[in-house]
Amino acid sequence: MQIYTFLNIAGGVALFLYGIKLMSEALQFIAGDKMRKLIGTLTKTPLRGIFVGILVTVLIQSSTGTTVMTVSFVNTGLLNLNQAIGIIMGANIGTTVTAQIIAFKIEAFALPLVALGMIMSIFAKNKKQLSYLASGIIGLGLLFLGMQTMASKEVVGIISQHTDIIMMLSHNPLTGVLTGMILTILIQSSAATIGLVMAIAANSNGLIGLDAAVPIILGDNIGTTLTAIVVAMGATRPAKQAAAAHVLFNLIGTVIFLLAFPIYREIIIWSSPDIGRQIANAHTIFNILNTVIFFPFVPLLAKLISTMIPLRPEDKAEDVMYLDHNLISISSASAVEAVKDELMHMGRIVQTQFDIISETFFTYDASKLDERRKRFDNCEESVNKITRAISEYASEIWQRGVSDEVSTVLGCYVNASLDLERIGDRAENLIERCDVMDNYLSVEAVDEFKDMFDTTRLALDTSLQSMRDENAVQAWQVIREIERKIDNQERRYRKAHIDRLNRGECDPEKGVNFITLLSNLERIGDHSNNIAGYTLDIIQLGVRS
Repeated sequence: MQIYTFLNIAGGVALFLYGIKLMSEALQFIAGDKMRKLIGTLTKTPLRGIFVGILVTVLIQSSTGTTVMTVSFVNTGLLNLNQAIGIIMGANIGTTVTAQIIAFKIEAFALPLVALGMIMSIFAKNKKQLSYLASGIIGLGLLFLGMQTMASKEVVGIISQHTDIIMMLSHNPLTGVLTGMILTILIQSSAATIGLVMAIAANSNGLIGLDAAVPIILGDNIGTTLTAIVVAMGATRPAKQAAAAHVLFNLIGTVIFLLAFPIYREIIIWSSPDIGRQIANAHTIFNILNTVIFFPFVPLLAKLISTMIPLRPEDKAEDVMYLDHNLISISSASAVEAVKDELMHMGRIVQTQFDIISETFFTYDASKLDERRKRFDNCEESVNKITRAISEYASEIWQRGVSDEVSTVLGCYVNASLDLERIGDRAENLIERCDVMDNYLSVEAVDEFKDMFDTTRLALDTSLQSMRDENAVQAWQVIREIERKIDNQERRYRKAHIDRLNRGECDPEKGVNFITLLSNLERIGDHSNNIAGYTLDIIQLGVRS
């Protein structure tokens, strides 16, 4: 009988978790590209981080997921510790929304919700937004069905036979805290732990009260930090600091609320007469008040953590910086934003290649060619690695399934990375012909090359900036002005150089490479034009959504 009861609980937890998963996926699909843009605002102030942390956690239905994302962003340098602490605080508040939904006690509507979702799904056909909504409704129904299963008569019956355990939990809060920690670590979901406690408490006829339930909820808040700790183990020290902030924030908060338990208990009792709602409110009150208490001390907390885990001089940065595979399983939108960050990183490397070309051509020094070429080749190798990594990472995201809007944005980023890689190849063609500057060209030819090179560099820089900021004005500047100027320069300077060759003003053997240089610059302009076009595609998508 006890094995059957255990399986009932396990099945209920599984239904509950699957319901949350469906709700999370539905919310992210419905949010579409707006979710990606929301993730992009994370690098702001701690106060703004709190609000973003709440919204992201509501959308992905997991405070652990938001925290893991935050650790990943700190790991890649997108967030500092102060900003990360703000987001973690917001994530803790956001996760209480699920408990509040559960407390509405609509278990009786569990199966009707599943049925409604299935009917909507059947009639949705090609209406994807309606299909996602149907999936979310099914998830909500399964969530409440899991609650029913977890609180079955058999489960409550077994618990009633072990009043000694309940008495121990009621009289020893530390035992309750430890129980909550272990449950959350085993289930890997703070929401499921709270749902289980709420379900049993609501159906045990007063057998489990606040004295037993609330310490479990407090322990649940500590147990939920484990995943972030695991993710941070193989990450940078800043990421370890972010994970430590999560642990300290929840741990110190638990100690404070245990010390003030009588007052905390009275507030909870005052908030509602219903035990289920009281438990949900206990979770909400803890996380809101804990944030209010700690927020003024965010800089102090950050300083304490920096003392505990001091930063060290970093080793050489990896070629691929932002493509954290943990993000894919948590939120496709955050993974897509990581692709954008990697694309911008790749763009900076290509810009470095142009800096090296500028040094090589316009301050020509044969003694420095080998050193400059080595730096250029290292950049080229990095660009090639990042291109492959972006393609593989994007494939993983697509395999998990994303909304049409997010899929389009991801496709634009992948295509832009391929254009950047081709720009790198064209840049390599340029530097291979740098010896043409060693007295083989006339002063006029050198001036013309520099003029077109500067215009091409402007096209690259502006297209990358338009992609980074999603700026239509800059994208159109590349397409309507700079690209046309490059084409005109290529035609005009090609003709002028042929005239110089005919007049013998440039070396006939080496000087002919000048035409190849112009051709490569023109092709770089074309690829920059493509990147600007992808920016407009993304912006147009935002207008439609």
